[in-house]
Amino acid sequence: MSSPPERSANPADSGTSGGRASGEGGRNASRTDGGRRPTTAGGIGSDPAGDPRSEGSESNPRGWRRRLDDASVLAFAGLTALTGAYASVLWRVTDVVGGSTEFVVVVVAALALAALVGRYVGVRVALGVTSGLLVLGLLAYLFALPQSQVELLTPDRMLDDTVALLTGLSVLRLVGAGVWAVAVVPGPVFLSWYLAVRRRYVSAAVAGGTALALVVLTGDADAVTTVVGVLGATTMIAASTFERHGSGLAQADVLTALLAAMIVVSATFSVVPGAAGSPLLPDRGAPTVEGSLVDARDNVDIVGSIRLSPEVRFTVESPRAEYWQTAAYDRYTGSGWVRTGSARPYDDRLRGPPGPARELEQTVTAEGPISILPAAWRPVDVSGPVASDTVVTPQGGIRPETTLQPGENYTVTSRVPNATAERLRAAGTDYPDRVRASYLQLPDSTTDRVRERAATVAADAETPYDKAVAVESYLEANKEYSLSVRRPSGDVADSFLFEMDAGYCTYYATTMVVMLRSQGVPARFVTGYTAGEDLGNGTHVVRGLNSHAWVEVYFPDTGWVRFDPTPSGPRQTAENARVAEAQQRGTANVDYGAPNGTTPIQAEGAVTTGSTADGSPSTPGGITTTGPTNATPSSVGGPAPGVPTAASEDGSGPIPALPTRRTLAVALVGLVGIVAGARRSALVDRTVRLGSVQFQRRRDPESDVRRAYDRLETILEREHRARRPGETPRAYIEALPTDEAESAERRRLVELYERARYADGVTETDADAAVSTVNRLVRASTPIVRRLR
Repeated sequence: MSSPPERSANPADSGTSGGRASGEGGRNASRTDGGRRPTTAGGIGSDPAGDPRSEGSESNPRGWRRRLDDASVLAFAGLTALTGAYASVLWRVTDVVGGSTEFVVVVVAALALAALVGRYVGVRVALGVTSGLLVLGLLAYLFALPQSQVELLTPDRMLDDTVALLTGLSVLRLVGAGVWAVAVVPGPVFLSWYLAVRRRYVSAAVAGGTALALVVLTGDADAVTTVVGVLGATTMIAASTFERHGSGLAQADVLTALLAAMIVVSATFSVVPGAAGSPLLPDRGAPTVEGSLVDARDNVDIVGSIRLSPEVRFTVESPRAEYWQTAAYDRYTGSGWVRTGSARPYDDRLRGPPGPARELEQTVTAEGPISILPAAWRPVDVSGPVASDTVVTPQGGIRPETTLQPGENYTVTSRVPNATAERLRAAGTDYPDRVRASYLQLPDSTTDRVRERAATVAADAETPYDKAVAVESYLEANKEYSLSVRRPSGDVADSFLFEMDAGYCTYYATTMVVMLRSQGVPARFVTGYTAGEDLGNGTHVVRGLNSHAWVEVYFPDTGWVRFDPTPSGPRQTAENARVAEAQQRGTANVDYGAPNGTTPIQAEGAVTTGSTADGSPSTPGGITTTGPTNATPSSVGGPAPGVPTAASEDGSGPIPALPTRRTLAVALVGLVGIVAGARRSALVDRTVRLGSVQFQRRRDPESDVRRAYDRLETILEREHRARRPGETPRAYIEALPTDEAESAERRRLVELYERARYADGVTETDADAAVSTVNRLVRASTPIVRRLR
């Protein structure tokens, strides 16, 4: 590319008068060249905004050209980090639901298009292309939705869903999440890179930052990803400042401080009050599974070690003991579970299972605040005051939109599937399309060894029912039960199968669902409570330690049938031990009925979870499956003998828990924001300067006097104004308002300064007088000293 015609023929002359004349000509040429800056050899495109500092200017032509190239490298490095941040979040969505290859192709195509048209088309055309990409993506998303979902897309519903996305609704909860991610990503990728090619770095940062803000608001971007994106955007703004002014982060510190504050605040206060197991303020000990499992509304993140709660949550009056379901989840992310779709208000009796079922009526009474509606599967009718605040999830469960207070109750009627093993073996595989679409999903990153292990375990099974029994028995027999585990960093099912020797119910249930789905058997992850303690009169007392996760498998003409792969023996031992410990400590709300004078429930022999009223085992639909049928709650009352817990009930423990990576990342963001804010407010500089004038290290008389005057000028600058360019010390002192005595001291100090710097010097006595005078003035001007006087 040819150099601009106004460039000096001899750059070395730029410091001479001829060079300056040439520089003036260069500036004039730049201003009359249609407002466009001449393109540099190492640059990309042009900047319509123009810049008076062309290569032929007096400000070092070669140095400025180098600065432009450095700014380009800095800007594109920041844009790469920013794009990678939000694109990685959306790619993760496509990895979970499918379509990751298409996603990568779309991103690469958007980048190539931006590089291709960036040099030749204007901004208006680029904005039109971006709008077209977004519209086409939206249409593709709508066409990909099931017809039942499209019928629900009224303008009000679309507005509600948009608001929900911007206030914490995970993208993974969208039915067509993969199509949505592929549809959304090309617009911001194309626009941000197009603007960067045009050297509009700030605008490019805004375009990419908008996409990042979206995935942050949906809650899908973790703290580390957000930090990387924020730093990328900040780097781009710094590059723009560097290019235009040859200075550093003139404005980026403001953006950095604001974004850091947003991240820290959102990470600190994103707490929704729930049931007793989900306190508003986090506990310092290991989490309860009620907080991470039962009280989780739309997603479940599988955690590491857990602690236990023996407190009574609710009681159930029911002629039969069942598992009291609170939620079902269909989408597996590799690290947890997500419930897709939107809940609808409960307005009438719900549809029951397609096959044989028995009707069961239950009356549930809250013994503490709960934000759940436990019920046997499948609930078909709800009565009581809470019915008007009940919603129905797409998975068929019920939940309240309010919190039930102690003493409040409701009655729910369920139709519990009642099929024999023979009927389930003959059920076949004619699954409805909606079941196949939702309950065979696995992330693209699911490892081959998980699929191979599942195929080996189910090799002799001829029917889906036999496969479910085989996987259930395999996990019961080959894994130990423990509450003290380290949360794996990779896929939970893969880690539990091949890297972990023990785990609790969430690990067992997750792994069983993944293994069955890999073999084409629809299954889902379910949370709730086991039956609790049976008082013998149809009343079941359910504690926090009864919270649990299990598996439901779908069978045509029968519906969802429960399986439980978690071993029951260690759970029963742990539950008895935990309740006994709590009773010995006098923990409140452990003995049901004790405050009213009734006989407390004793731990010994009280655990009858999984038994019916007549003492017979409660198995899926009355079916006898291999292996123990008693559930092992993930929040049982305490660890089995010899199994250490992560923390005691009050949060104390022999070894303090280290901060999580999320906590450390948020702390790092906060630190960056504090530094940026301090820089913008010049707080650090002012603090350093204020501290530096408090004391003076003595050297020789001339140096002491000059240092004393510098200290005086620092004080006067803070109290009045800085000395202007070309203003002499004497003129500066005379121009400032003061009383007569202080004015005389200032003039005497200036005289000594002038003698020390320009005349025959000063004596030791003069230096002592100068330092003493300034010391007194410093003490008088220090804010805290003035307040104390």
